[in-house]
Amino acid sequence: MSSWRSLLLRLGEKCPEYAGNADFKDQVDACHSLVRREIEHSGDDVFPFLLQCAEQLPHKIPLYGTLIGLLNLENEEFVSKLVESTQINLQDALETGQCNKIRILMKFLTVLMCSKVIQPSALVVIFESLLSSAATTVDEEKGIPSWQARADFYITCILSCLPWGGAELVEQVPEEIERVMVGVEAYLSIRRRVSDVGVSAFEDIEETNNVVNEKDFLEDLWSRVQDLSNRGWKLDSVPRLHLSFEAQLVAGKSHDLSPVSCPEQPGPPGALSGIAFGRQKHEAELKYPQRIRRLNIFPSNKTEDLQPIDRFVVEEYLLDVLFFLNGCRKECAAYMVGLPVPFRYEYLMAETIFSQLLLLPQPPFRPIYYTLVIIDLCKALPGAFPAVIAGAVRALFDKITDLDMECRTRLILWFSHHLSNFQFIWPWEEWAYVLDLPKWAPQRVFVQEVLEREVRLSYWDKIKQSIENAPALEELLPPRGGPQFKYSAEDGTDPTERALSLELKDMVKGRKTAREMISWVEENVFPTHGFDITLGVVVQTLLDIGSKSFTHLITVLERYGQVIAKMCTDDDQQVKLIMEVSSYWQNSAQMTAVAIDRMMSYRLISNLAIVRWVFSPLNLDRFHVSDSPWEILRNAVSKTYNRISDLRKEISSLERSVVLAERAASRAGEELESAESKLSVIDGEPVLGENPVRIKRLKSYAEKAKEEEVSVRESLEAKEALLARAVDEIEALFLSLYKSFLTALAEPLHDASRDGTLRPSGHADDMTIDLEDSSVMELDKDDERPKKSHPNGSGERKGYNLDEKQQWCLTTLGYLKAFTRQYASEIWQHIEKLDAEVLTEDIHPLVRKAIYCGLRRPLEE
Repeated sequence: MSSWRSLLLRLGEKCPEYAGNADFKDQVDACHSLVRREIEHSGDDVFPFLLQCAEQLPHKIPLYGTLIGLLNLENEEFVSKLVESTQINLQDALETGQCNKIRILMKFLTVLMCSKVIQPSALVVIFESLLSSAATTVDEEKGIPSWQARADFYITCILSCLPWGGAELVEQVPEEIERVMVGVEAYLSIRRRVSDVGVSAFEDIEETNNVVNEKDFLEDLWSRVQDLSNRGWKLDSVPRLHLSFEAQLVAGKSHDLSPVSCPEQPGPPGALSGIAFGRQKHEAELKYPQRIRRLNIFPSNKTEDLQPIDRFVVEEYLLDVLFFLNGCRKECAAYMVGLPVPFRYEYLMAETIFSQLLLLPQPPFRPIYYTLVIIDLCKALPGAFPAVIAGAVRALFDKITDLDMECRTRLILWFSHHLSNFQFIWPWEEWAYVLDLPKWAPQRVFVQEVLEREVRLSYWDKIKQSIENAPALEELLPPRGGPQFKYSAEDGTDPTERALSLELKDMVKGRKTAREMISWVEENVFPTHGFDITLGVVVQTLLDIGSKSFTHLITVLERYGQVIAKMCTDDDQQVKLIMEVSSYWQNSAQMTAVAIDRMMSYRLISNLAIVRWVFSPLNLDRFHVSDSPWEILRNAVSKTYNRISDLRKEISSLERSVVLAERAASRAGEELESAESKLSVIDGEPVLGENPVRIKRLKSYAEKAKEEEVSVRESLEAKEALLARAVDEIEALFLSLYKSFLTALAEPLHDASRDGTLRPSGHADDMTIDLEDSSVMELDKDDERPKKSHPNGSGERKGYNLDEKQQWCLTTLGYLKAFTRQYASEIWQHIEKLDAEVLTEDIHPLVRKAIYCGLRRPLEE
């Protein structure tokens, strides 16, 4: 990397490029001197790199803005070109809905305004364009209120610029910025308050029933900006480096900006049906998602004492670093610990990362990314951050009863993986009290599942050793034994069946083909012993042969899967097949899940058979004490959903290819027609058509182009047929899944609930626990309001008093909501069928509530 690139990239850092000098002013001076000279020789190289730095390292925007302001004093043409390019990029981002780019470029323009590069009035015009679009969108008559998510995003962009340039705007264009503020306040008065019900990591009855008493994210940001305004626009988290160069910058020319236009409304205005409104709202929220939902897991005395706006700004810094540096986690960690703020923010950093890890409906990146970032931060700040992370884990553990089921699963996976990178060291004795809780208590189940996942990542003896400070927790470790082969020599099984198993093993050793094995089964085994024994012999023996490793299992299924497929042709038989797999791997939840997942991949097991098996009596009693059946169900639904998603991507690509092929064929045909229509002179005589050799070549090109077009069209038709079949398959899957949930919940909910609520035994008058609040509640006698009690190792641990059936209902409803939320995009496509066959009038209120929360569909619809 050339020196000028290195200086630009490392601007604002204490690094060798700046000889360890951490003074921002000196760094900007040094960088300005070098970049100014470089522009004279290779300005076309500097221009895109400088813009890229500003866009992808947004926490340094004040530094790059000041640098550009200094360059503007001597090279107005270069800066004018940069401003124009920024405006074009912003317009493109608005049209394509690139949220992060819109937000960053608006912030960048705000900082350029502070450095006298652009006129304040031009920036206000952009604000007003976004404000006008937002106000029109939420207008009941002229707009499409279902797309409020986009309108809210535009207002968020305006407000998030003010910490970087509010003081300058108030000073230079007070009337214009006041007009914007009044417009924002008017918008807030006409929009609908956004509820986090269904996507909040923690949801309780007060949050569900009294949403009107809480601010949503945009209202919260507005209150923070108002607080900043009342403080005279003074804050600590945004470096105001341009003030150090103000005497120089005022001499620069302020460039104008072309106005930007917001995209048209996504449809004609007017009243929509409840389903149409819900679909559009879901689409808008996917395209313009809320960046963060604060967890507030630390007590107020543990978090840093920040101004309200400073918290927002630091969160923006952290989220931007996480987003733009997701490909290089070590750089990401380094930038996160070196933000340009004069105060400590370890607790806020931990809470922000966990907010992303537990973000619903899904995090911006795979959870493994946040795992790696946390590990690197613990290594970068060994004296501070590990203790903060430990505090976060304890805080989340204390609130685990309230935690959404999907978030609980993510937390289990993260925590076990995190511990595996630190020798599985954890003070387990702090949590030994969970053994005194019922086996269905969420804290006990959490510890049990973490230990089970740790065994997967290591081995049983190692994990047992890691809990030596709390040896009683060995009770929660998974079984130590390996596979349970039904026909092993030690078992007292039927000698005939054992002989058949040995004969089958010899056939595998003798490399008999699948066809030969099928003939042996049909002729020698099935007629004599019947289906159940035949299936047991074949499946158990093949699994035993493939039990040495994952590769062995794959090899066996690839070579002899046809034998199983020939035997198990319907769902009833496939359910029995899954039962055999579960019996063989009864001591290993991991291998049970892996084997079933592989069999589904090879089409030996259908997703409908997996749903039936998961909701069979064998598994129903485990719903609230083990994640194993849910893991298998998640894999099955995910695999089906991924198939249809991949097909849609392939069809989209083929549709583009068809357009290109049509253009190529049309172009080749036109060239041939043009050549054939021209007059040429051959042997002194006029002849219609060009040189015959060229005509022949053009005909060949035209024929090949037409063949290519036909081939691509045929591929598209084939994929569309597969998609139609896949759509029918996933519709059948969702109907089967929801009907299974309804059947499983019907009787337990009738026994455990009253008036649409779940009540702990013995506290029917004082306590109410519903779908959104599975926490223990106790009455605060001072103000007669329910107060949460979280077991924490003290006397409060006895507060858990849900009986088993109530906890089973809460857990199952929680998973119902989680599945609905995760696949909401696909479920909305089949909502009419779901309404007709599942969401009927006689459905239990809590089941309806779980599904509606997952879809973020209003209950009063």
